Amino acid sequence: MAASLDWDRDGRDWPHREASRFVEAGGIRWHVQEMGEGPVLLLVHGTGSSTHSWRGLAPLLATHYRVVAADLPGHGFTPMAPHDGMSLPGMGRLVAVLLAALGTTPAFVAGHSAGAAILARMALDGRIAPAAFVSLNGAFVPFGGALRFLSPIARLMAATPLAARVFAARADDPRAIARLLDGTGSRLDADGAALYARLVRNPAHVQGALKMMASWDLAPLERELARLAIPTLLVAAGNDRTVPPAQAVRVAARIGAGARIERLAGLGHLAHEEDPGRVAALMTAFFAASARPAAASAVASPAV
Repeated sequence: MAASLDWDRDGRDWPHREASRFVEAGGIRWHVQEMGEGPVLLLVHGTGSSTHSWRGLAPLLATHYRVVAADLPGHGFTPMAPHDGMSLPGMGRLVAVLLAALGTTPAFVAGHSAGAAILARMALDGRIAPAAFVSLNGAFVPFGGALRFLSPIARLMAATPLAARVFAARADDPRAIARLLDGTGSRLDADGAALYARLVRNPAHVQGALKMMASWDLAPLERELARLAIPTLLVAAGNDRTVPPAQAVRVAARIGAGARIERLAGLGHLAHEEDPGRVAALMTAFFAASARPAAASAVASPAV
């Protein structure tokens, strides 16, 4: 298996390097970033991404919260998980093990794309009980149409390390990165594009993303969303070409009264990277509103 990114070489100018540390948990050496003070807010990135995805958003949120983020197994500077750790339940279990190792209980959680699915799975499995949950273009439902073939193709490619090496080698062409990002519907600055290029040029990172896609089954999660008893904000970007914004309507209907949708016109799948200020304002307002009823209830409740 190819080596993960090297921290001394590839991480020399990593966003918020000063907030980084490495933590052993669940048989994995995790790359973790922490910043800010206050209630703990856990951020979980999506497939093929890393902590760099929060480079603009995390500092804004850190003025209100203790922000905790990690590279998922097989992504960035965190190596691949053993056994079933790359499946959706397996990822949720391992993130919970990491939280235990950090001695951290998140008051709030937010996930982008597949990261939102991981958090929903963790909540359904009783591994977290946050006061509120924000999904940023969350990928909760199985791919439909032509994309239904994505998982079988990912399984085939994940079983062949050479495929990851070929894909990574192609990333040396700037046009390949441009096409990859164009497929998200987002417009990133040069620094953001360069960070994604650094990731996808690494065969281990590519292999991790393929293994994650190959190991996932979202159908059980969608069936169980009605049990998600957490105030949930579904942020849906109008230009998202990866997770169509119409999926938020489907997911909200599954969750029920606890969910509401916030539409972001003019942004794509990586909306939180394109306009972190706008997304941070939405998140902090939602978390504050969700926390107020709980605080009022605590004040009103008699001591026992």
